Amino acid sequence: MDIKLNFINRSNDTNNSSVVIFQKNLVTNFDETTVAWKVIENCGVGANHPFTYPLSSHVSINDSWGNYTPQIAAQNGNLFHVTLSNSGTQLSLAGDASNPAQVHVANELTKGAINASIYKGGSLLATRTSIAPAQSAAFEFKPVIWIGVASQVVQGQVMNSAIISNFNTELSLLGIAEADIIMTGGGPGANSTPFAFHFENIRYA
Repeated sequence: MDIKLNFINRSNDTNNSSVVIFQKNLVTNFDETTVAWKVIENCGVGANHPFTYPLSSHVSINDSWGNYTPQIAAQNGNLFHVTLSNSGTQLSLAGDASNPAQVHVANELTKGAINASIYKGGSLLATRTSIAPAQSAAFEFKPVIWIGVASQVVQGQVMNSAIISNFNTELSLLGIAEADIIMTGGGPGANSTPFAFHFENIRYA
């Protein structure tokens, strides 16, 4: 079942700030591969933006020839491999990953690097690039989202580490079925306070 979330802007923002939501792949320390999963734009003070966080994930790869495979449903503990079939590059489920909390993607091509990506709700959540033959990528996520305010961030694109270092709000989704995400703070002049985010009206699963 998907988690229903509702962002509500109760801030004093006067800059029409964009709100960015993302997750961190626990297997990698490379902040430069952190993707803006959702960007909420033009949500004025007093307005709200409902969205869902799907519990299900999908995996896809693209190869060095510029081909993209269809997205395949992925669960923790799945191992996928990329092979060259009679019809070309193919991504398929290959059994169990060595870590039951992770999704693994192995490049079993004889030549050519691949990029592996995880999607939620059709939007890019995380990516690992330049996976060489005989190498694999691993993805693992805690049931939390990171949220903050940023400018010039595009949904589905990798964020640089300078932007990510400004994000310090982590909201746990564990056991939640529905919740409002309230943004406060901001405002012009010397009296402005940092933006802050918290849950209200939580309904547990």
